[in-house]
Amino acid sequence: MSWKSDETIVAMLPPDNHVHSQFSWDTRSNGSMELACARAVELGLPAIAFTEHVDFTAWGHDDLPPVSTVSGSGHVSIAHRERVQPLDIEAYQASIARCRDKFPQLRILTGIETGEPHLFAGSVAQVLGSGAFERVLGSLHSVVHEGRILSPERVFALGVAPEDAMRRYFEGLLDLIKGSDVFQVLAHCDFPRRYWPTGARPYDEALFEEEYRTVFRALATSGRALEINTRSPLWSVELMRWWYEEGGEAVSFGSDAHVPYRVGAQFELAVDVVEAAGFRPGRDQFDFWRR
Repeated sequence: MSWKSDETIVAMLPPDNHVHSQFSWDTRSNGSMELACARAVELGLPAIAFTEHVDFTAWGHDDLPPVSTVSGSGHVSIAHRERVQPLDIEAYQASIARCRDKFPQLRILTGIETGEPHLFAGSVAQVLGSGAFERVLGSLHSVVHEGRILSPERVFALGVAPEDAMRRYFEGLLDLIKGSDVFQVLAHCDFPRRYWPTGARPYDEALFEEEYRTVFRALATSGRALEINTRSPLWSVELMRWWYEEGGEAVSFGSDAHVPYRVGAQFELAVDVVEAAGFRPGRDQFDFWRR
């Protein structure tokens, strides 16, 4: 847990590269950029990235919706996104500026978490063109089922076998990695695991080893970083080692905090997992961890 400069070694937790504030549509009154920064300072984190949700409720110009044999329009429909709101970029940037003034000891990065960027290429490009974003995460929050883009928990609720839904999710991840180059970090790459049905047999990483490795290999080839997400069930050392063995060069730590007290949650344990898999602190305290 240390990084080395020319003269000193400093023990420190890594940056939290995945945090949501009041500007993400699924936090609103529960999120506070200022309180999240205060929590990061309290923990001694060197940096925090506010990667706000960027999701879409309709197909825009230059988007690439998959073709559906079910939908009458020929394209899949976007279902159950009534709560999704666009990012208020002007207010977000103003809040970033205020927090940078208030917390000069903390590096505060701008960022977005792009949902399905390979499908919403044109819409994401418009957002990225409207401001400078220093940390861009790529995420898959959905599974295509019967002509609709649905959240994994809704797919599970429809009675789809969890293992089948999970494998379809991994297939979607491959499409995301190969179909979009706008993101630097792949976030929570087994996202449906959070919503694993209680009546199903327990989630087993080993059951999906081939799928994990295939995704990791594609991501490593693209030269991007993999996130260890501490809001999701924390990965085993063995799973993180698969990333190492498939050529992964970098690991990003993300709490995926939607409330301030969860900033940096479980980072000490996550550091132990990542270190045991063969990764070490990067070039400086703000860098990804690297092999």
